[in-house]
Amino acid sequence: MKKEEFGRVSDNTVATLYTLENKNGMKVKVTDFGATLVSIEVKDKNNVLTDVVLGYDSGAEYENSNTFFGANVCRNANRISDAKCEIEGVEYKLEANDGKNNLHSGKNCTAHKMWKKCGEENENSISFKILSRDMEQGFPGNMEIILTYTLLEDNTLKLSYKAKTDKTTVANFTNHSYYNLNGHSSGSIYNHVLKLNGKYFTPVKSKESIPTGEIRNVQGTPFDFTKGKNIGKDIHCQDEQLAFGSGYDHNFVIDKEGNELVKAATVYGDKSGIVMELYADTPGIQLYTANFVENESGKNGAIYQKREAFCLEPQYFPNHINERNFKSGILLPDDEYHLNIQMKFYTRQK
Repeated sequence: MKKEEFGRVSDNTVATLYTLENKNGMKVKVTDFGATLVSIEVKDKNNVLTDVVLGYDSGAEYENSNTFFGANVCRNANRISDAKCEIEGVEYKLEANDGKNNLHSGKNCTAHKMWKKCGEENENSISFKILSRDMEQGFPGNMEIILTYTLLEDNTLKLSYKAKTDKTTVANFTNHSYYNLNGHSSGSIYNHVLKLNGKYFTPVKSKESIPTGEIRNVQGTPFDFTKGKNIGKDIHCQDEQLAFGSGYDHNFVIDKEGNELVKAATVYGDKSGIVMELYADTPGIQLYTANFVENESGKNGAIYQKREAFCLEPQYFPNHINERNFKSGILLPDDEYHLNIQMKFYTRQK
């Protein structure tokens, strides 16, 4: 496995960049800072290796950014209303880092910390671990988290998370990668074709993006991706929900029962011919169309702009811990949390 220095972060620790590669020439680069997914390089329809993930050139840039490019968000992905939650009758105060609400566990989340490489590594797999200490992010319990990246020969990238805690706590992780299947610096994703296996979504109350608690049918709305359509087709529609999110920034209910791994989404890059199928075992998946990215300096000299990427973030529903109508991501001391995300890549001509 190729290893290279990835710059120093604020505590003077040197970050390391690791490259996984399969026999097809697909390459995945990850760093121990945040256990971040830095790049996914796959061949397009013309056999040209194409990096389809937005990112930066060093660990320090990830540390100093609030975009969450490639981030592994633990302990809680998405928003918690009023930056507080109640667990076993005790109220816990969290950092209010998104107006009055908590977003992605606050600035002290695992995406902005150094993880440790653990276990055996080979050309196709690597694991990282981190200890999130009791009350470190405002959440109770010492939580040990392990993430394993595995690249398969059929161009599937697997992200396997597991965690244990010594106190009842919140466990709702996600990977927050920004994708552009035409290439990370190729511009608008409006003509990407997205199919979501979700007939329902969770509308939000306001621009703060806290769900109302309703589970609403997508039929007849701009949120209907069940048959597949261009991401940009309805994004400028006069719609209250789109106005609240400044585009798509909403959770969809994955069509499934239980905790099985299912195909949640399929996306097609119109110029590259690259297709990504995303599989997850979570109840929901957040679609975000990079509505607030502006003049963001990225890797290889790229300058990223609004709507030049999309995120598909498997997770429990936003504000799950405070919304009685939603399944809650609670982890007990005797249990083990698991999250599985898979992205499979291939090409087609149209």
